[in-house]
Amino acid sequence: MTENNNNIIRLGWREWVALPELGLPAIKAKVDTGARTSALHAFYTEAYEDNGVNMVKFGIHPIQRNFDLEVVCHAPVIDFREVSDSGGHREMRYVIESQLVIGEHQWPIELTLTNRDTMRFRMLLGRRAMDQRVLVEPGSSYLNGKLKPHNLYRSKTESHA
Repeated sequence: MTENNNNIIRLGWREWVALPELGLPAIKAKVDTGARTSALHAFYTEAYEDNGVNMVKFGIHPIQRNFDLEVVCHAPVIDFREVSDSGGHREMRYVIESQLVIGEHQWPIELTLTNRDTMRFRMLLGRRAMDQRVLVEPGSSYLNGKLKPHNLYRSKTESHA
């Protein structure tokens, strides 16, 4: 990430990020200060229990306009809550936590799971995830580098457990 002398991380309005705990080495995220919570694309979700832990299995198409590449992810459920989207529609969503990596920095964030197949970005980075460490430069993009996602995903279908 790009930082200034006050340890503030500069982000453009869109950035390449990674969620390595979910097996996602590259996903394009829209930095959205209007969204309270971050959202991650999930074209399906399936709840299950593993040794007394509530879990969710979900599928993601991590690259925009590419429906052939599917990654299956598993994560502990930390909440199941009602969320309003930008159009005011309410929906119940699974909430998970994962390490977010942008450039050379990482920190844990909460993500709600929702189907974003019709959206331009597979992920929204909401203001809760940005905390007080981020300065958004709305006229800039990819301040922390560009990734080539096709090179980072090894096969058409991968599974991350």
